[in-house]
Amino acid sequence: MDLHLKDKVVVISGAAGKEGSIGETILRRLAEEGAIPAVIDRNARGYGYVQKIQKEGIDAIFCQTDVTDPEQIEKAVDTIAKKYGRIDVVLNNVGVNDGVGLDATYEEFMDSLKLNMVSYFLIVKHALPFLKKSKGNILNIGSKVALTGQGRTSGYAASKGGVLGLTREWAVDLVPFGIRSNAIIIAESWTPSYDTWIKTLPDSEKKLKSIVKKIPLENRMTTTDEIADVCLFTISDRSSHTTGQFIFVDGGYVHLDRSLLTEE
Repeated sequence: MDLHLKDKVVVISGAAGKEGSIGETILRRLAEEGAIPAVIDRNARGYGYVQKIQKEGIDAIFCQTDVTDPEQIEKAVDTIAKKYGRIDVVLNNVGVNDGVGLDATYEEFMDSLKLNMVSYFLIVKHALPFLKKSKGNILNIGSKVALTGQGRTSGYAASKGGVLGLTREWAVDLVPFGIRSNAIIIAESWTPSYDTWIKTLPDSEKKLKSIVKKIPLENRMTTTDEIADVCLFTISDRSSHTTGQFIFVDGGYVHLDRSLLTEE
């Protein structure tokens, strides 16, 4: 299916993670569809990713940006807009489950909100004049933590809850401009960060097996390619009448009856 993403300027934050991360996978798939990825990330790894894309004949830009700094975000969006003269999609993907819990300081909690939620607001705010012109759309990457809780991660949970609130609020605000706003909600997905985290736990292999057993569909984790597939479809005009939605890509982890997991 042609998703009609060719030459669409897609601003994507948090796409300079390690190879195999959700952001890097989405970035790679955008390039495969012929979209123009405009990457906003603080990690210099983004330069290499964009150079590789450019060598494949696809236009792209990387703006190294600390997304906790409002001025840097404004500068990045301005740089992208000046180069291309348009923005068709904002895909907010920044997310760090940073373990900022109730024992954290005020400053640590606020820093978590700035990274995981406020950056979403600021990127959309500065891109909005261009989204209005293109009748573009917004896609926010969310987490099941916003709905289920996790423990010991107040900053991340509050941020991801806020991201869902913003998704619906923007869907309402932007109806008059034909701009869609949706969120993808992820539960358990195997990424380099997940691999690093699970290895910090005692008896990590046993813990991993217990997590996977709780994923109803096929008792396996969601792949980053499966997440990217849903993201690309949602931002495309093949999903042209979908807005204000929370789309779960989680193998039934959040909603399906726990009795499915009962061992016989």
